[in-house]
Amino acid sequence: MNIRAKIFGDGDEPVLVGEKKPRGAKAKALRSVVVPREDRHRTNSRYEDRHRLLNEQVRLTCNGKKRKVELINLSGGGAMISGRFKPRLWDRVELHLGENGTIECAVCWIREDRIGLEFAHETRLDCSPTEQTKVLRQVIARSFPDIRFDQPESAQSEPVTEEQRREGRHPLIWSGVLHHRDKAMRVRVRNISATGAMVESGDPVLVGGQAILELGEEGFIPATVAWLVGDQVGLAFRSKFDITQLSRSRPEVAPAKWVAPDYLRSAGSKVAHSGANWGRLSLGQLRQQLEGFLKH
Repeated sequence: MNIRAKIFGDGDEPVLVGEKKPRGAKAKALRSVVVPREDRHRTNSRYEDRHRLLNEQVRLTCNGKKRKVELINLSGGGAMISGRFKPRLWDRVELHLGENGTIECAVCWIREDRIGLEFAHETRLDCSPTEQTKVLRQVIARSFPDIRFDQPESAQSEPVTEEQRREGRHPLIWSGVLHHRDKAMRVRVRNISATGAMVESGDPVLVGGQAILELGEEGFIPATVAWLVGDQVGLAFRSKFDITQLSRSRPEVAPAKWVAPDYLRSAGSKVAHSGANWGRLSLGQLRQQLEGFLKH
């Protein structure tokens, strides 16, 4: 007796081991194999779609009151939230995603219990007013030496108060390179302080992993990935960062108009937008205010 023929059906011998036919499975189709799970996903772990979140609770400050809201989507300069409060269009709110992760927003649409937020365009500098003035003044002098004042300097007869200076927003956006897991990825700096930063990245990162944030001529800042929400990444610096040194890196000027991502344009929702609602200064106006503030 030929054992091989009996098992594999060589020649005219009958086959003892039949072809395996898994129920419901199809060749070259992994999705046809059902894998039972004892628990559902608690976080969004898909790299393909990092906009849609699942049961993500964050804090939000509106009119001085802090409250918890559900974060539904987060990307592209805006967010969709759901919560039990009734803001008005263009109310200013602060979204708290984690340590060093506070970002100023404006309500751009409301539909039932869902609210669309637009992120502030500029990079938020979490430092003292004096440090911020020094950084902005040096950045303009170094990176934009040819800009002109929008108004004659003689018009600046009265000293610029701290309240007046804060009424206008600077239009500067810092970018950098995040070195993480043997990969260099271009990121946008949303928020930066002496202890950490929040950056926006389209590439996946590992929470708890080591990273280095490169900011142009300023060099390299060793950091740890502290948290991840959508495409916003929280970095904790391993040593204190002198934020005034940020003036060594050249920022970009924010665009005049913000284009809402598709997920903010849900059916029946109208996105209200006007750049004037942010009160953003031009570079010339910003320079004039800074010079007037420091002279008096």
